[in-house]
Amino acid sequence: MLFGYGCYALFVALYSHLLPARYLPFTVDLASITSTPIGVTMSFLTYKTFVFRTKGNYLKEWLRCFAVYGSATIPGLFILPVLTRLLQSIAPLRSVAPYLAGALVMGGTTIYTYLAHKNFSFSRRSTDKPVLPTQSNGAVGAESHTA
Repeated sequence: MLFGYGCYALFVALYSHLLPARYLPFTVDLASITSTPIGVTMSFLTYKTFVFRTKGNYLKEWLRCFAVYGSATIPGLFILPVLTRLLQSIAPLRSVAPYLAGALVMGGTTIYTYLAHKNFSFSRRSTDKPVLPTQSNGAVGAESHTA
């Protein structure tokens, strides 16, 4: 999370120097879009190695990580500029508004992404080999119902 936020903050600072101040809401989204692939890759490697400790399935799990972060990033792209504008309206926060907005949005998505990674990206079920359906009553995959 800190690495991803650091990338976001670096890109906010860079784009703030390159773009006029009136484009700050666009700048925060651009910084988020630019930093996301870098942060997702670093997050994937640390989650895989230190948290969930899964073996193999690198491409499959990496793509699943992108799906998880993508589903979290899309709402953030709408919330981030609005929250930045709102924070800018508070005089003492004006200069740090894009950084604080980024931290708040990132903090809000951390729990969601952890749970999604646990149950989807690095799920033991999703990374194991598929189990073949069993035969019941002569039909593949059929369930027997008794009343």
